Amino acid sequence: MAGTRASLAALTIAGGLYLMWLGVRAFLRPAGHRVAGAAAAGSDRATLLRGIGVSGLNPKGLLVFLAVLPQFATPHGYWPLAVQLGILGVLFTLTCAVFYLGIGSFARRILDGRPAPSRVIARGSGAAMIVLGMLLLAERLFA
Repeated sequence: MAGTRASLAALTIAGGLYLMWLGVRAFLRPAGHRVAGAAAAGSDRATLLRGIGVSGLNPKGLLVFLAVLPQFATPHGYWPLAVQLGILGVLFTLTCAVFYLGIGSFARRILDGRPAPSRVIARGSGAAMIVLGMLLLAERLFA
């Protein structure tokens, strides 16, 4: 039990520091206008891979698979439990992908060619990440 608490505390502290680092980067270097040509494609690919990595390492995603999806599976179903959970996980992932693709496309359409609002949103998001990271650290360190 103490090992689990220490691991959770270490993960929370690391997550808070990482969130603050991302926030500082977003605040100090907000996105500007898009670069044309091959540089944009490489940049898009790197952004996609970074997003997949961040989402894959997000503990909330794991909680969905551990806490929510099992409620919709039955051990006495026609398919084995692992197959049911796998299908539910794929459906959940696809649903999230469609949602985020839609939101991202909408945001790109609205903000593309408008660097000032893009910078305001990036700086606001960066500030929010810094505050959330500080709250995570404060909660863990002063609890």
